Amino acid sequence: MKRHLKKINALIENFDVETELALQSVSKTKKYKKGEFLLYQGEICKSSFWIEEGITRKYYMNDKKEVTTELLFKHDLAVAFSSYVSNQPSLEFIQAITDVTVSCIDKNSFRDIKENHPQLIQLDLLMTEYYTMWLEKRLFEFHTLNAIERYKLLLLEQPDFIRHIPLTYIASYLVISLETLSRVRTKI
Repeated sequence: MKRHLKKINALIENFDVETELALQSVSKTKKYKKGEFLLYQGEICKSSFWIEEGITRKYYMNDKKEVTTELLFKHDLAVAFSSYVSNQPSLEFIQAITDVTVSCIDKNSFRDIKENHPQLIQLDLLMTEYYTMWLEKRLFEFHTLNAIERYKLLLLEQPDFIRHIPLTYIASYLVISLETLSRVRTKI
């Protein structure tokens, strides 16, 4: 996945001037305070959020319990993908866990400028591939790693950020109880 991310970064670094200006024209920097929502469940996801600073999470409600499905960090893309693509209400919330700065791109504006900028079509494809690879990796981890291994992997991949995430969110993300997470943490 790191190799794919390098391809994305290389493409962005080599945008021609017109493409770069077009992308800047539809990008808006927004700041969200800890606890604020980038997207509410039931809203249609009309924007993508490139995380420049901070941590967000995606979650849904199940029997009055919050179920965290994704933890998103600097240089991740926060989007309710099904809602974004299908124009249907989102099944999930996107919430700032810390103060967050994002580059927000409106879906329709991005679609319009892609027509005249082939590099943006390529970027869109690479980002979709990256997200698909990430989802596949996460599913694989759930089927092959135990709770301790999943927690260690999260620590390995995000050592600087993990201390900012409430343990209830981490437990939910790892699909374990808070008590199990507590036992896992004492073993490490």
